[in-house]
Amino acid sequence: MTADQLLSFIVIGAMMVFFVWGRFRYDIIACSALMLSVAVGIVPFDRAFDGFSDDIVIIVASALIVSAGVARSGIVDAAIQRFLPDLQSVRAQLALLVVTVTVMSAFIKNIGALAIMIPVAFQFARRSKVQPSVFLMPMAFGSLIGGLMTQVGTSPNVVVSRMRAELTGESFSMFDFTPVGASLALAGCVFLLFAYRLVPERKSQEVSVNQVIEITDYTAEAVAAPGSPAIGKPVSNLVRIGDGGAVVIAIFRRGTHLAPLPDVVIETDDILLLEGGPAALDRIVSQAKLKIAGDRLPMPGDKTRAEIEAIEVVIGSNSPLIGMSAERLALFNNHNVNLLAVSRQGERLKQRLGSIRLQAGDIVVLQGARSELPSFLQDFGCLPLAQREILLGTIRRGTLPLMLLAAAMATTAVGLVPVPIAFFAAALAMVIFRVIPLRDVYRAVDGPILVMLAALIPVSDSLRTTGGSDLIAGWLGGIATHLPPAGALALILIAAMAVTPFLNNAATVLVMAPIAASFAATLGYRPDAFLMAVAIGAGSDFLTPIGHQCNTLVMGPGGYRFSDYPRLGLPLSIVIILATVPLLMWFWPLR
Repeated sequence: MTADQLLSFIVIGAMMVFFVWGRFRYDIIACSALMLSVAVGIVPFDRAFDGFSDDIVIIVASALIVSAGVARSGIVDAAIQRFLPDLQSVRAQLALLVVTVTVMSAFIKNIGALAIMIPVAFQFARRSKVQPSVFLMPMAFGSLIGGLMTQVGTSPNVVVSRMRAELTGESFSMFDFTPVGASLALAGCVFLLFAYRLVPERKSQEVSVNQVIEITDYTAEAVAAPGSPAIGKPVSNLVRIGDGGAVVIAIFRRGTHLAPLPDVVIETDDILLLEGGPAALDRIVSQAKLKIAGDRLPMPGDKTRAEIEAIEVVIGSNSPLIGMSAERLALFNNHNVNLLAVSRQGERLKQRLGSIRLQAGDIVVLQGARSELPSFLQDFGCLPLAQREILLGTIRRGTLPLMLLAAAMATTAVGLVPVPIAFFAAALAMVIFRVIPLRDVYRAVDGPILVMLAALIPVSDSLRTTGGSDLIAGWLGGIATHLPPAGALALILIAAMAVTPFLNNAATVLVMAPIAASFAATLGYRPDAFLMAVAIGAGSDFLTPIGHQCNTLVMGPGGYRFSDYPRLGLPLSIVIILATVPLLMWFWPLR
């Protein structure tokens, strides 16, 4: 062992210890490991920041933006309410998410399958009143397992097929992976449905002041305009859309005040007084296609339309708004500001929104041009709350986000463009077509995760550049010659699983496949099972958040710690190992 190889092992080992310890944030640990690697000479000066231009960083950042666009569109909420209105059990929700991601990952890039289902996981988490972390890690693992089922499901399968052609003259076909891969997917999904509780519920690591604010008693007013799907349906249907987060507290019909009984049927031009949290109110308004009172925006072609935003403010003790109503002030006509909702502590407001006389301490949601709101707040003594995203009254782009994501996945599936280009283009289109406001783009990108990835790429690559991976291969070769066939096959599988967090999974195949073929030749066996073992091991990184972009993608949104991954990933890895060896020996006989 050379000095550089020893240093590489020491740096990576120390880094893993600090990750598991969890005392410092993961991006700080990764950057420290990078600087230490540069200092001891195992990462050259001119390669230190190569990770910031690596495809994996682009893929993860782009996937986060695309996923945020899908979530913001509201189409996920609508689909859940239409097709899965009664799915309340956490385990049933988890089963749907994991199985869907697993099956989709067999035919499209697993990170695309995961990105499209992450917003669904957040909706289910809100409905079941659990943290999204309950769903996200099992989904990420399901996406990895699903990729094992076909040749195009994951990069290791593609690479090992090419290497088999180089070694034997014949490549693996599209569905050669399916018998073993489908069996592993079934076993993995069953395991995840029962073992998901091994991971503690975590809150997002990016919790800020705006997420702590929880105002659930806003009063808003909406009209059942012609064409609304709520017309002809009972009030209880609207409450169901809000998942219990909002209720109808009054109905005004042609000057008559009606009690909002659950079986009252909504008619055209009914004015509905709603009470609830801003997210629940937004779901009701957007999915039922109600027209929120006061929501008077510039014409669709007006360039200022995209600059409209809604904010939460507190009426100050010396505000000129005290004792005034929106109607009396003519807020929109005089100030180009809409009053969308009002919350008053300890009191349920049952008046029409425009007639409510504002009081000091009222919290209101105001909508207006971003350039004009600050001067209005200053002139009228309003104090903005810590800014958080308020979607009530914002513009939606319907199915466009799903179309962009589908286009990205389709172009990669047929090999038209590489994955990073396709997803980057989809993320850019989200911004160009105003699916996501420009101000929210960088909020959707999880900076600490991307910095961690970029810093770790040169550090992990030092294992290859110093010859450390070749050294490991030599050790494995010496051990395998003394093992029975099943033991040699298991050793190759375990080695590929252990190496892939530090090399990317395609590089793991490039390093391990020749070793596996050499094992087979030395022991007098056919190479197919050993090559399959390499592909399965390289595609089954369940132990860390850094070996595969799917694991990285859920780390920030799920609030996971580094040590959370082996809690669920280690027993899953054992299940995969125990199932893979006999399956490979059955479907790919060694002799």
